[in-house]
Amino acid sequence: MTTDAFEEWRRWHEHRVAAVSAPYGPLALTGTHWLADFPDGRLPDIPGRWTAEGDAVLLSAAADEGLTVDGRPVDGEVRLTADAGPAGEARVAYGDRRLVVLAREGVWGVRDFDPGAATRRAFKGIAATPYDPAWAVPGRFTPYEEGHRSVRVPNADGRERGLGLGGELAFALAGAELTLQVSVEADGSLWAVFADATSGVSSYRFRFLRPAAPDAEGRTTVDFNRALLPPCAFADHFVCPFPPPGNTLETGVEAGERELG
Repeated sequence: MTTDAFEEWRRWHEHRVAAVSAPYGPLALTGTHWLADFPDGRLPDIPGRWTAEGDAVLLSAAADEGLTVDGRPVDGEVRLTADAGPAGEARVAYGDRRLVVLAREGVWGVRDFDPGAATRRAFKGIAATPYDPAWAVPGRFTPYEEGHRSVRVPNADGRERGLGLGGELAFALAGAELTLQVSVEADGSLWAVFADATSGVSSYRFRFLRPAAPDAEGRTTVDFNRALLPPCAFADHFVCPFPPPGNTLETGVEAGERELG
């Protein structure tokens, strides 16, 4: 193991701890409210009336209710589309809270991020295994012939949703030839949802992995030192997908982020 590799991992880990504990990081999420569950448009502990209207959300509120959009008080109706940026940049605010508009498979929702959330105050860190070069191995990505496929998987909120997959990532680990079905992000990088022999025992029930974009021959590095806890490990209100079929490894991955500290 080189000192540079360990130091790079250490900086990555410190950045992760800072990001999840930031004022509008995952620990600040106190609720995800699907508008279909509230036909009267009244969301728990959130002022105004929120209703789905075609390809947008219609927010109706009076000035004295304290909501702002783009920094200006809401007094009447505002049409909102899904927020694309980080929670801290959401258009709708209620005091220090940020109300993020989102859509999943045509269903509209609102997420409530509160810097004063109890989960954020109670956070004591992320338990992670220190860097070990044995967990960083060469991998080869092969896209599906059809280019893309979608599988239905359970989500952490108990609902089933589609998970888009772009191909298979093959690698050797601890003497075993393994594969993961992975998604391809807009920048070409890969994303896998996986479980292993440690899941639910000495690590969270599943984790994420984000290998770099493969080269022209499909080569990339599969580095389990950077296995990530999913957002739902930090707050119960995220809708993380469970691993798709084939992504539960028999090998125990004693690396990366394991559980909350």
